[in-house]
Amino acid sequence: MNHAHLPDTRQIGRSLRLWRSLRRLKQEAVATMVGVSQTTVSRWESGQLAPSLHEQQALRALLAARLDSAADFALARMVAGAGTPMHLICDFSHRLLALSRPRERVCRVPGSTLIGRPLWCYATPQIVAHEARLDELGWYEPGPAAVEFDTEAAIDQEMPIERSRMRWVRLQLSDGSFVRLTENVGA
Repeated sequence: MNHAHLPDTRQIGRSLRLWRSLRRLKQEAVATMVGVSQTTVSRWESGQLAPSLHEQQALRALLAARLDSAADFALARMVAGAGTPMHLICDFSHRLLALSRPRERVCRVPGSTLIGRPLWCYATPQIVAHEARLDELGWYEPGPAAVEFDTEAAIDQEMPIERSRMRWVRLQLSDGSFVRLTENVGA
């Protein structure tokens, strides 16, 4: 697994604190779920300590976006029915949650085989570069602005990326987790 895209320590801490507060869980409860001490959870949330790779995997499973409510399913249906190329991913793990028919048409495999899989392996250098800048762009703050950038093509893969202008919009699901709506807004 490529760990280069794992969230930085501050993002993990902010995400964990928000996830925990939305569920009204104490740090001790999260510590029990992950198998660490309450002090360790506190240090993660404050950014004083980075989780090990094993701990990051446990946190990724815990914080992963899930389509659990009627509103979440409606969002996924809206993406699937969109007339433009777009897809919805978990903002934390990059797992594909939904994709539109125009986006699926360019894929070399059925969209159903991509659902649930992390898409990071298909990222262009421009996507990687913008992912690295999200913190400075205010992505993890309340009400972040959309991020737009141009990307080169990467067409020789299961989920091709065409040369285009991309737009990322961060949305919050009913369980407090975040998803990223990725749209191609122009060629």
